[in-house]
Amino acid sequence: MSQSVSDTPTQPLNPEDCQTMEEVRAGVDALDRELVAMLVRRQGYMEAAARIKPTIDDVRVPWRIEDVVTKVLAEARILGLSERIAEPVWRVLIEQCIEHEEKAWRTHRA
Repeated sequence: MSQSVSDTPTQPLNPEDCQTMEEVRAGVDALDRELVAMLVRRQGYMEAAARIKPTIDDVRVPWRIEDVVTKVLAEARILGLSERIAEPVWRVLIEQCIEHEEKAWRTHRA
C-alpha cells in the first residue's frame, strides 16, 4: 500500500508558530519520538557501564549523580529550561538508569 501525501509526516512547527492545539500536539509527539531515540542511546551507555564496572557497588556513584545534575542544571539555565522541570526529570531518569544498570550488571555476570 502506498503512502499518500497526507499520510507523510510533516515537520512540526516551532512552538511560537503554533496556532492550534493540533499543531501543538503534533510538535509534542514528534519531539517525544526524538526523546525516545536519545534515551535508547543513553540506555546503551548504562549497559556499557554495567559491562565495564567491576563490582555492583560501582553502579551507584553519588558524586557522579550530583555531577550530572549540576551539569544538566547549568545547561538548562543556558538554554532556558525551567530548573523545576530539569532537576526532577533528571533525578528520576538517573534513578531508573541506575536500576537498569544494576540489572544489566547482574545479567553480564550470570
